[in-house]
Amino acid sequence: MYDTAKRVVLVKQRGRENIRRRQWRGIYGLSAACMLLFAVMMQAADVFAVQEQTAAWGVFGAMLLREDVGGYVLVAVVSFAAAVVVTVFCTRLRKNNKQQEQTKEDEET
Repeated sequence: MYDTAKRVVLVKQRGRENIRRRQWRGIYGLSAACMLLFAVMMQAADVFAVQEQTAAWGVFGAMLLREDVGGYVLVAVVSFAAAVVVTVFCTRLRKNNKQQEQTKEDEET
């Protein structure tokens, strides 16, 4: 049998593992959502592209000089917004992990 102090340490350790597992699930979910969003945006770019523009697929800079570029601008703005959200989430996750490790070290000493 374990004494009370050992049981408390084991419960706290399992709690940290559960939190870490939940955070990783969140990261996997966000990654899947980003990939899905990327696929949808690629399809949207294909829909918004006009048939006369297909001759210049290799020159995307020149595409922005044409009249029908609203789809590309929309894809760029949505991509940037998604990247910002993912970056903020990962930064907060890393900060929380560091704080948890710091409190873990403080409790052990």
